[in-house]
Amino acid sequence: MRLYRLLRSSLWCQYTRQAHRKYSKLLGIETSCDDTGCAIVDSDRNILGEYLQSQQQIHLDFGGIIPPVARDLHKQNIDNVVTQALQQAQVSLNDLDAIAVTVKPGLPLSLLVGMNYAKELSKKSLKPLIPIHHMEAHALTARLVDHNLQLPFLVLLLSGGHCLLAIVKKVNEFLLLGQSIDDAPGEALDKAARRLQLKNMKEFRNCCGGQAIEKAALKGDPRAIDLGTFMTNYKDCNFSYSGLKNAIRSQILKSEQKHELKGDEIIPEVFDLCASIQYAITKHICTRVQRAIEFINRTQLLPDTNRTLVVSGGVASNMFIRKHLNLVCEEENFKLIVPPPKLCTDNGIMIAWNGIEKFNEHIDIFSHLDLDKIDIQSKEPLGKNISQQITDMEIRCPSGFFNKIFEEHK
Repeated sequence: MRLYRLLRSSLWCQYTRQAHRKYSKLLGIETSCDDTGCAIVDSDRNILGEYLQSQQQIHLDFGGIIPPVARDLHKQNIDNVVTQALQQAQVSLNDLDAIAVTVKPGLPLSLLVGMNYAKELSKKSLKPLIPIHHMEAHALTARLVDHNLQLPFLVLLLSGGHCLLAIVKKVNEFLLLGQSIDDAPGEALDKAARRLQLKNMKEFRNCCGGQAIEKAALKGDPRAIDLGTFMTNYKDCNFSYSGLKNAIRSQILKSEQKHELKGDEIIPEVFDLCASIQYAITKHICTRVQRAIEFINRTQLLPDTNRTLVVSGGVASNMFIRKHLNLVCEEENFKLIVPPPKLCTDNGIMIAWNGIEKFNEHIDIFSHLDLDKIDIQSKEPLGKNISQQITDMEIRCPSGFFNKIFEEHK
Protein backbone atom coordinates (compact mmCIF):
# COMPACT_ATOMS: atom_id res chain seq x y z
CA MET A 1 0.00 0.00 0.00
CA ARG A 2 2.81 2.43 0.84
CA LEU A 3 4.54 1.60 -2.46
CA TYR A 4 1.26 2.23 -4.26
CA ARG A 5 0.89 5.64 -2.62
CA LEU A 6 4.46 6.61 -3.50
CA LEU A 7 3.96 5.47 -7.08
CA ARG A 8 0.67 7.34 -7.33
CA SER A 9 2.28 10.49 -5.90
CA SER A 10 5.24 10.18 -8.26
CA LEU A 11 3.06 9.71 -11.31
CA TRP A 12 0.84 12.63 -10.28
CA CYS A 13 3.82 14.98 -9.83
CA GLN A 14 5.17 13.87 -13.19
CA TYR A 15 1.77 14.51 -14.79
CA THR A 16 1.42 18.02 -13.33
CA ARG A 17 4.96 19.00 -14.34
CA GLN A 18 4.31 17.89 -17.90
CA ALA A 19 0.89 19.54 -17.97
CA HIS A 20 2.29 22.92 -16.96
CA ARG A 21 4.90 22.92 -19.72
CA LYS A 22 2.32 23.16 -22.47
CA TYR A 23 -0.64 25.09 -23.73
CA SER A 24 -3.62 24.15 -21.58
CA LYS A 25 -7.41 24.05 -21.80
CA LEU A 26 -9.81 23.99 -18.85
CA LEU A 27 -13.52 23.48 -18.48
CA GLY A 28 -15.30 25.57 -15.84
CA ILE A 29 -18.69 24.92 -14.23
CA GLU A 30 -20.71 27.54 -12.34
CA THR A 31 -23.85 26.76 -10.29
CA SER A 32 -23.43 28.93 -7.19
CA CYS A 33 -26.84 30.58 -7.40
CA ASP A 34 -29.51 30.63 -10.10
CA ASP A 35 -27.66 30.34 -13.44
CA THR A 36 -26.10 27.19 -14.87
CA GLY A 37 -22.90 28.01 -16.77
CA CYS A 38 -20.07 26.17 -18.44
CA ALA A 39 -17.12 27.31 -20.55
CA ILE A 40 -13.85 26.09 -22.01
CA VAL A 41 -10.97 28.59 -21.83
CA ASP A 42 -7.34 28.16 -22.81
CA SER A 43 -4.10 29.55 -21.42
CA ASP A 44 -3.88 32.01 -24.33
CA ARG A 45 -7.04 33.74 -23.03
CA ASN A 46 -9.28 32.33 -25.73
CA ILE A 47 -12.88 31.48 -24.87
CA LEU A 48 -13.24 28.32 -26.95
CA GLY A 49 -16.83 27.57 -26.02
CA GLU A 50 -19.42 28.62 -23.49
CA TYR A 51 -23.07 28.12 -22.65
CA LEU A 52 -25.25 29.72 -19.98
CA GLN A 53 -28.75 28.65 -19.02
CA SER A 54 -30.43 31.54 -17.23
CA GLN A 55 -33.15 30.85 -14.69
CA GLN A 56 -33.94 34.54 -14.25
CA GLN A 57 -37.49 34.60 -15.60
CA ILE A 58 -38.54 31.53 -13.61
CA HIS A 59 -37.27 33.07 -10.37
CA LEU A 60 -38.86 36.42 -11.25
CA ASP A 61 -42.19 34.64 -11.56
CA PHE A 62 -41.66 33.14 -8.09
CA GLY A 63 -40.79 36.57 -6.68
CA GLY A 64 -37.25 35.54 -5.72
CA ILE A 65 -34.81 32.64 -5.70
CA ILE A 66 -36.14 29.51 -4.00
CA PRO A 67 -33.15 27.21 -3.33
CA PRO A 68 -34.88 23.84 -4.03
CA VAL A 69 -36.23 25.22 -7.30
CA ALA A 70 -32.79 26.50 -8.27
CA ARG A 71 -31.29 23.09 -7.45
CA ASP A 72 -33.83 21.24 -9.59
CA LEU A 73 -33.26 23.58 -12.51
CA HIS A 74 -29.49 23.10 -12.25
CA LYS A 75 -29.97 19.34 -12.30
CA GLN A 76 -32.26 19.65 -15.28
CA ASN A 77 -29.90 21.89 -17.25
CA ILE A 78 -26.33 21.04 -16.33
CA ASP A 79 -25.76 18.10 -18.67
CA ASN A 80 -27.00 20.07 -21.68
CA VAL A 81 -25.03 23.17 -20.67
CA VAL A 82 -21.75 21.23 -20.46
CA THR A 83 -22.48 19.35 -23.69
CA GLN A 84 -23.24 22.58 -25.55
CA ALA A 85 -20.03 24.23 -24.32
CA LEU A 86 -17.91 21.23 -25.36
CA GLN A 87 -19.56 21.07 -28.78
CA GLN A 88 -19.08 24.80 -29.33
CA ALA A 89 -15.41 24.47 -28.42
CA GLN A 90 -15.11 21.37 -30.60
CA VAL A 91 -13.24 19.49 -27.88
CA SER A 92 -13.84 16.35 -25.85
CA LEU A 93 -13.12 15.66 -22.20
CA ASN A 94 -9.89 13.95 -23.28
CA ASP A 95 -8.68 17.24 -24.79
CA LEU A 96 -8.91 19.04 -21.46
CA ASP A 97 -6.11 19.47 -18.93
CA ALA A 98 -8.36 19.98 -15.92
CA ILE A 99 -11.88 20.80 -14.73
CA ALA A 100 -12.74 23.75 -12.48
CA VAL A 101 -15.93 24.16 -10.48
CA THR A 102 -17.38 26.68 -8.03
CA VAL A 103 -17.52 25.20 -4.53
CA LYS A 104 -17.85 28.37 -2.39
CA PRO A 105 -19.59 30.60 -1.43
CA GLY A 106 -23.18 30.23 -2.64
CA LEU A 107 -26.47 28.42 -2.18
CA PRO A 108 -25.60 24.96 -0.80
CA LEU A 109 -28.16 23.11 -2.90
CA SER A 110 -26.95 24.82 -6.07
CA LEU A 111 -23.26 24.36 -5.30
CA LEU A 112 -23.77 20.63 -4.72
CA VAL A 113 -25.16 20.11 -8.22
CA GLY A 114 -22.12 21.65 -9.90
CA MET A 115 -19.57 20.01 -7.61
CA ASN A 116 -21.06 16.52 -7.91
CA TYR A 117 -21.30 16.81 -11.68
CA ALA A 118 -17.69 18.04 -11.91
CA LYS A 119 -16.50 15.17 -9.74
CA GLU A 120 -18.21 12.68 -12.07
CA LEU A 121 -16.52 14.30 -15.07
CA SER A 122 -13.17 14.10 -13.28
CA LYS A 123 -13.64 10.40 -12.53
CA LYS A 124 -14.82 9.68 -16.05
CA SER A 125 -11.99 11.55 -17.78
CA LEU A 126 -9.25 11.02 -15.15
CA LYS A 127 -8.65 14.77 -15.28
CA PRO A 128 -7.73 16.79 -12.16
CA LEU A 129 -10.35 18.94 -10.46
CA ILE A 130 -9.76 22.52 -9.28
CA PRO A 131 -12.15 23.98 -6.64
CA ILE A 132 -12.96 27.66 -7.18
CA HIS A 133 -13.93 30.49 -4.81
CA HIS A 134 -16.74 32.31 -6.61
CA MET A 135 -15.68 35.82 -5.57
CA GLU A 136 -12.01 35.20 -6.37
CA ALA A 137 -13.14 34.21 -9.86
CA HIS A 138 -15.07 37.48 -10.24
CA ALA A 139 -12.00 39.41 -9.06
CA LEU A 140 -9.64 37.78 -11.55
CA THR A 141 -11.91 37.84 -14.60
CA ALA A 142 -10.47 41.19 -15.66
CA ARG A 143 -7.12 39.49 -16.28
CA LEU A 144 -8.79 37.37 -18.95
CA VAL A 145 -9.82 40.42 -20.98
CA ASP A 146 -6.92 42.75 -20.13
CA HIS A 147 -3.55 41.19 -20.93
CA ASN A 148 -1.72 44.06 -19.24
CA LEU A 149 -3.42 43.85 -15.85
CA GLN A 150 -0.74 42.92 -13.35
CA LEU A 151 -0.98 41.93 -9.71
CA PRO A 152 -1.53 43.50 -7.22
CA PHE A 153 -4.65 45.63 -7.82
CA LEU A 154 -7.71 46.94 -5.97
CA VAL A 155 -11.00 45.14 -6.63
CA LEU A 156 -14.60 46.03 -5.84
CA LEU A 157 -17.10 43.17 -6.09
CA LEU A 158 -20.76 44.15 -6.29
CA SER A 159 -23.50 41.55 -6.59
CA GLY A 160 -26.80 40.31 -5.25
CA GLY A 161 -25.03 38.52 -2.43
CA HIS A 162 -21.80 40.44 -1.84
CA CYS A 163 -20.22 43.85 -1.57
CA LEU A 164 -16.47 43.57 -1.07
CA LEU A 165 -13.38 45.75 -1.37
CA ALA A 166 -10.05 43.93 -1.48
CA ILE A 167 -6.50 44.01 -2.74
CA VAL A 168 -5.61 41.10 -4.99
CA LYS A 169 -1.99 40.34 -4.14
CA LYS A 170 -1.71 36.93 -5.77
CA VAL A 171 -4.01 34.46 -7.50
CA ASN A 172 -4.86 32.97 -4.11
CA GLU A 173 -3.96 35.84 -1.77
CA PHE A 174 -6.43 38.64 -1.02
CA LEU A 175 -6.47 41.43 1.58
CA LEU A 176 -10.04 42.33 2.53
CA LEU A 177 -10.49 46.07 3.11
CA GLY A 178 -14.25 46.19 3.54
CA GLN A 179 -17.47 44.24 3.19
CA SER A 180 -21.18 44.66 3.71
CA ILE A 181 -22.16 44.27 7.36
CA ASP A 182 -25.73 43.39 6.42
CA ASP A 183 -27.17 43.31 2.91
CA ALA A 184 -25.69 43.48 -0.60
CA PRO A 185 -26.45 46.20 -3.18
CA GLY A 186 -28.02 43.77 -5.65
CA GLU A 187 -30.32 42.41 -2.96
CA ALA A 188 -31.34 45.95 -1.98
CA LEU A 189 -32.13 46.80 -5.61
CA ASP A 190 -34.13 43.62 -6.09
CA LYS A 191 -36.24 44.20 -2.97
CA ALA A 192 -36.82 47.84 -3.91
CA ALA A 193 -37.98 46.81 -7.38
CA ARG A 194 -40.38 44.24 -5.91
CA ARG A 195 -41.80 46.71 -3.39
CA LEU A 196 -42.25 49.30 -6.14
CA GLN A 197 -44.04 46.62 -8.20
CA LEU A 198 -41.98 47.43 -11.28
CA LYS A 199 -42.78 44.03 -12.80
CA ASN A 200 -46.37 45.28 -13.22
CA MET A 201 -45.07 47.81 -15.75
CA LYS A 202 -44.75 46.30 -19.22
CA GLU A 203 -41.31 47.78 -19.95
CA PHE A 204 -39.78 46.16 -16.85
CA ARG A 205 -41.66 42.84 -16.85
CA ASN A 206 -38.70 40.74 -17.97
CA CYS A 207 -35.99 42.63 -16.09
CA CYS A 208 -34.35 41.58 -12.86
CA GLY A 209 -34.65 44.09 -10.02
CA GLY A 210 -31.36 45.86 -10.64
CA GLN A 211 -32.01 46.21 -14.36
CA ALA A 212 -35.52 47.54 -13.73
CA ILE A 213 -34.28 50.17 -11.25
CA GLU A 214 -31.53 51.28 -13.66
CA LYS A 215 -33.93 51.65 -16.60
CA ALA A 216 -36.57 53.41 -14.52
CA ALA A 217 -33.93 55.76 -13.08
CA LEU A 218 -33.25 57.14 -16.56
CA LYS A 219 -36.66 58.83 -16.39
CA GLY A 220 -36.19 60.32 -12.92
CA ASP A 221 -34.23 62.94 -10.99
CA PRO A 222 -31.45 61.44 -8.81
CA ARG A 223 -31.68 64.32 -6.34
CA ALA A 224 -35.49 64.43 -6.14
CA ILE A 225 -35.82 62.37 -2.96
CA ASP A 226 -33.30 62.45 -0.11
CA LEU A 227 -32.89 58.90 1.17
CA GLY A 228 -30.14 59.89 3.59
CA THR A 229 -26.49 58.93 3.92
CA PHE A 230 -25.18 55.85 5.66
CA MET A 231 -22.31 54.97 7.99
CA THR A 232 -20.89 58.49 7.83
CA ASN A 233 -19.59 58.19 11.40
CA TYR A 234 -17.69 54.98 10.63
CA LYS A 235 -14.18 55.63 9.32
CA ASP A 236 -13.85 52.30 7.55
CA CYS A 237 -14.51 50.74 4.16
CA ASN A 238 -17.45 48.57 5.19
CA PHE A 239 -20.85 48.87 3.54
CA SER A 240 -24.43 48.82 4.82
CA TYR A 241 -27.69 48.78 2.88
CA SER A 242 -30.25 48.01 5.61
CA GLY A 243 -30.73 51.71 6.39
CA LEU A 244 -31.33 52.46 2.74
CA LYS A 245 -33.88 49.65 2.50
CA ASN A 246 -35.76 51.12 5.47
CA ALA A 247 -35.69 54.59 3.93
CA ILE A 248 -37.07 53.22 0.64
CA ARG A 249 -39.84 51.34 2.45
CA SER A 250 -40.81 54.46 4.41
CA GLN A 251 -40.84 56.59 1.28
CA ILE A 252 -43.10 54.15 -0.57
CA LEU A 253 -45.53 53.88 2.36
CA LYS A 254 -45.68 57.67 2.66
CA SER A 255 -46.45 58.02 -1.04
CA GLU A 256 -49.08 55.26 -1.00
CA GLN A 257 -50.86 56.91 1.93
CA LYS A 258 -50.60 60.37 0.37
CA HIS A 259 -52.16 59.24 -2.91
CA GLU A 260 -54.50 56.69 -1.26
CA LEU A 261 -53.25 53.89 -3.49
CA LYS A 262 -54.57 50.36 -3.29
CA GLY A 263 -53.56 46.93 -4.59
CA ASP A 264 -51.18 46.98 -7.55
CA GLU A 265 -51.28 50.74 -8.09
CA ILE A 266 -47.82 52.24 -8.55
CA ILE A 267 -46.71 55.43 -6.82
CA PRO A 268 -46.54 58.52 -9.11
CA GLU A 269 -42.95 59.25 -7.96
CA VAL A 270 -41.69 55.84 -9.06
CA PHE A 271 -39.10 57.14 -11.55
CA ASP A 272 -37.73 59.80 -9.21
CA LEU A 273 -37.50 57.25 -6.40
CA CYS A 274 -35.64 54.76 -8.61
CA ALA A 275 -33.17 57.47 -9.62
CA SER A 276 -32.72 58.50 -5.99
CA ILE A 277 -32.15 54.87 -4.91
CA GLN A 278 -29.47 54.46 -7.55
CA TYR A 279 -27.88 57.76 -6.52
CA ALA A 280 -27.79 56.81 -2.82
CA ILE A 281 -26.22 53.41 -3.51
CA THR A 282 -23.65 54.92 -5.85
CA LYS A 283 -22.69 57.64 -3.38
CA HIS A 284 -22.24 55.08 -0.59
CA ILE A 285 -20.05 52.87 -2.77
CA CYS A 286 -17.92 55.72 -4.12
CA THR A 287 -17.30 57.13 -0.63
CA ARG A 288 -15.95 53.79 0.62
CA VAL A 289 -13.81 53.36 -2.49
CA GLN A 290 -12.32 56.81 -1.99
CA ARG A 291 -11.34 55.90 1.59
CA ALA A 292 -9.79 52.63 0.36
CA ILE A 293 -7.69 54.55 -2.14
CA GLU A 294 -6.51 56.94 0.58
CA PHE A 295 -5.57 53.92 2.71
CA ILE A 296 -3.57 52.55 -0.21
CA ASN A 297 -1.87 55.92 -0.66
CA ARG A 298 -0.74 55.87 2.98
CA THR A 299 0.34 52.23 3.11
CA GLN A 300 1.70 51.92 -0.45
CA LEU A 301 0.05 48.52 -0.80
CA LEU A 302 -0.11 49.12 -4.55
CA PRO A 303 2.86 50.25 -6.64
CA ASP A 304 2.55 53.67 -8.28
CA THR A 305 2.81 51.93 -11.65
CA ASN A 306 -0.32 49.85 -11.02
CA ARG A 307 -2.97 52.11 -9.51
CA THR A 308 -5.89 50.07 -10.82
CA LEU A 309 -9.44 49.46 -9.62
CA VAL A 310 -11.24 46.43 -11.03
CA VAL A 311 -15.02 46.32 -10.59
CA SER A 312 -16.92 43.09 -11.17
CA GLY A 313 -20.05 41.21 -10.12
CA GLY A 314 -23.61 41.59 -11.40
CA VAL A 315 -24.15 45.14 -10.08
CA ALA A 316 -21.00 46.26 -11.93
CA SER A 317 -23.16 46.17 -15.07
CA ASN A 318 -25.00 49.27 -13.80
CA MET A 319 -23.76 52.09 -16.02
CA PHE A 320 -24.61 54.87 -13.53
CA ILE A 321 -22.51 53.25 -10.82
CA ARG A 322 -19.73 52.52 -13.30
CA LYS A 323 -19.67 56.11 -14.57
CA HIS A 324 -19.25 57.60 -11.12
CA LEU A 325 -16.64 55.06 -10.03
CA ASN A 326 -14.70 56.08 -13.12
CA LEU A 327 -14.95 59.73 -12.06
CA VAL A 328 -13.60 58.83 -8.60
CA CYS A 329 -10.72 56.99 -10.27
CA GLU A 330 -9.92 59.96 -12.47
CA GLU A 331 -9.81 62.23 -9.41
CA GLU A 332 -7.50 59.78 -7.60
CA ASN A 333 -5.24 58.94 -10.56
CA PHE A 334 -6.50 55.37 -10.75
CA LYS A 335 -7.38 53.34 -13.82
CA LEU A 336 -10.81 51.68 -13.84
CA ILE A 337 -11.22 48.27 -15.45
CA VAL A 338 -14.64 46.63 -15.75
CA PRO A 339 -15.12 43.36 -17.63
CA PRO A 340 -17.86 43.25 -20.30
CA PRO A 341 -21.38 42.91 -18.83
CA LYS A 342 -21.66 39.22 -19.75
CA LEU A 343 -18.55 38.54 -17.65
CA CYS A 344 -19.74 40.63 -14.69
CA THR A 345 -22.70 38.36 -14.01
CA ASP A 346 -22.23 34.72 -13.00
CA ASN A 347 -20.86 32.57 -15.82
CA GLY A 348 -18.71 29.55 -16.56
CA ILE A 349 -16.02 31.63 -18.27
CA MET A 350 -14.78 33.21 -15.06
CA ILE A 351 -14.60 29.80 -13.39
CA ALA A 352 -12.60 28.29 -16.24
CA TRP A 353 -10.25 31.28 -16.27
CA ASN A 354 -9.69 31.10 -12.51
CA GLY A 355 -8.91 27.44 -13.09
CA ILE A 356 -6.28 28.46 -15.66
CA GLU A 357 -4.76 30.94 -13.18
CA LYS A 358 -4.54 28.26 -10.48
CA PHE A 359 -3.33 25.61 -12.92
CA ASN A 360 -0.49 27.88 -14.01
CA GLU A 361 0.51 28.45 -10.38
CA HIS A 362 0.14 24.79 -9.30
CA ILE A 363 -2.59 25.75 -6.79
CA ASP A 364 -5.50 23.57 -5.57
CA ILE A 365 -5.09 20.85 -8.19
CA PHE A 366 -6.73 17.62 -7.01
CA SER A 367 -6.25 14.25 -8.64
CA HIS A 368 -9.33 12.28 -9.63
CA LEU A 369 -8.26 9.94 -6.81
CA ASP A 370 -8.52 12.69 -4.15
CA LEU A 371 -11.97 14.13 -4.85
CA ASP A 372 -13.22 13.37 -1.33
CA LYS A 373 -11.05 16.24 -0.12
CA ILE A 374 -13.23 18.73 -2.01
CA ASP A 375 -16.51 19.94 -0.53
CA ILE A 376 -18.81 22.94 -0.79
CA GLN A 377 -18.90 25.87 1.64
CA SER A 378 -21.96 28.12 1.58
CA LYS A 379 -20.03 30.91 3.32
CA GLU A 380 -16.36 31.69 2.92
CA PRO A 381 -14.52 34.98 3.56
CA LEU A 382 -12.43 36.57 0.85
CA GLY A 383 -8.82 36.54 1.98
CA LYS A 384 -7.33 38.08 5.11
CA ASN A 385 -9.43 40.80 6.75
CA ILE A 386 -7.33 43.93 7.41
CA SER A 387 -10.26 46.35 7.69
CA GLN A 388 -9.36 47.22 11.29
CA GLN A 389 -6.17 48.87 10.03
CA ILE A 390 -8.31 51.33 8.07
CA THR A 391 -10.50 52.06 11.09
CA ASP A 392 -7.43 52.69 13.23
CA MET A 393 -6.15 55.30 10.76
CA GLU A 394 -9.40 57.32 11.09
CA ILE A 395 -9.19 58.45 7.48
CA ARG A 396 -11.46 61.41 6.83
CA CYS A 397 -12.68 61.96 3.29
CA PRO A 398 -14.04 65.34 2.07
CA SER A 399 -17.78 65.36 2.85
CA GLY A 400 -18.76 67.03 -0.42
CA PHE A 401 -16.52 64.96 -2.69
CA PHE A 402 -19.21 62.86 -4.34
CA ASN A 403 -21.70 65.73 -4.65
CA LYS A 404 -18.98 67.75 -6.36
CA ILE A 405 -18.15 65.18 -9.04
CA PHE A 406 -21.86 64.46 -9.56
CA GLU A 407 -22.71 68.10 -10.17
CA GLU A 408 -19.74 68.59 -12.48
CA HIS A 409 -20.60 65.62 -14.69
CA LYS A 410 -24.39 65.23 -14.56
